[in-house]
Amino acid sequence: MKKFNLRNLSIAFLTIAFLGFQSCSKDGMSGDGETLSQAELQTILNTDDIAGAVDTALAEIIGGNSDESVTVGKEGECYSAEYTETGFVATFNNCMLNGTDNINGTVTATYEVGSEMTTFTATYQDFYVGNIKVNGTRTFEISSSTEQTSVSFSIISDMSIEMEDGSVISENGTKTFTIAFGDSLEGTMISISGSWNVEADGNVYAVETLEDLQGSAACEHMTTGTMVVSKNGLAVTVDFGNGECDDVATLIYPNGATEEISL
Repeated sequence: MKKFNLRNLSIAFLTIAFLGFQSCSKDGMSGDGETLSQAELQTILNTDDIAGAVDTALAEIIGGNSDESVTVGKEGECYSAEYTETGFVATFNNCMLNGTDNINGTVTATYEVGSEMTTFTATYQDFYVGNIKVNGTRTFEISSSTEQTSVSFSIISDMSIEMEDGSVISENGTKTFTIAFGDSLEGTMISISGSWNVEADGNVYAVETLEDLQGSAACEHMTTGTMVVSKNGLAVTVDFGNGECDDVATLIYPNGATEEISL
C-alpha cells in the first residue's frame, strides 16, 4: 500500500484536540432588543469539541506512529478498517479513545499527497460520539514551510450534529490553523483564522475572525485576536486579550457595551 507522510497530519489532529473553545457569558447586552445568550455561545463553540472527538478517532488510526513515512495504522481491538491505495474505510464499535465517549459508526477517508500539500478528507456516516450523531465531511489541507519551522492546515467542514435531545446543529465553513514551532512550548505559537456558519434552533450564526486568534502552545486559551459572531443583524465582537495567558475574553456589543467572560 502507498506510504503516507503523517507528521503534519498528526500535528493537525493534536492541535484540534487541544483547541476546544470553551466559553460562558451572561446574556448579551446589545441594547437593540436582539441578544446573544450564553446557551447560544455554547452551541456555537461546542461544535469544535464534538469535531475534536471525531478527529481523535482518525488520529487513532493514522497517528499511532510518528515516523516521517509509515503505512496507515494497524487495526485496533474495537475497530476494523479496509485500506486502499488512497485511503480507508473504518468501522468503530464502542471505542473509547483518549477519554472520549464511546465511538461507533463508519468513516471513509481519502488522501492525496503532494510535494507541498497533503489533502485528507473524512466523511462520517451515522457516526456516534456517545449519543451524539455526526454526518458530513471534513477536509484537511496541510502544508509546511521549507525549513519545517511551521505547518499550516485548513479545515473545510460541512457537518450536521444531532444532539441527544434530537436537536440538530450544522456547521459549514473554513478554519485555518498555523503552528510556528519554537524551542519550547512557550515559544511555539498557534494561530486561527477563518469564517464559518453554525445553524441551530432556527438561527444562523456567522462567525468570522477579524484579527487572527493567537496563543502559545503552553497556554490553554487563545490570548490575542478578535472574532465577530453575527445573528439576525446583531454583531458581537469577541476580543481574546492582549497576550496574557488567562481565561478572560471581552464581548463588545454594537452600542459600545462590553462584558468580560471566562473561557
